[in-house]
Amino acid sequence: MTQTASIWLIILAALVAANLPFMNERWLVAGPVAAAHRKPMWGRLAELVLLYFVVGGVALLLERRAGQIYPQGWEFYAITATLFLTLAFPGFVWRYLTKCRSR
Repeated sequence: MTQTASIWLIILAALVAANLPFMNERWLVAGPVAAAHRKPMWGRLAELVLLYFVVGGVALLLERRAGQIYPQGWEFYAITATLFLTLAFPGFVWRYLTKCRSR
């Protein structure tokens, strides 16, 4: 896999993973359905943090496969976390800000 393909794969994986907690009522995507068919906000945020680390792990594996891993400082993680939250915005809007309350 080329480096460009790896980058686009990580961006696509981050987009999908950031929106997964807001698009379903199952715990960790494949687990049991939440009680009363509604996951609480803290559960969605916990899943969001967990998926951030999963996507980061995949990115780390692809970087290791491509060559030497470059050491990162706290700034890198702050930027990637805010990017992940930005990618989660469509799912948040769909879940909490749409007028249709039949879900």
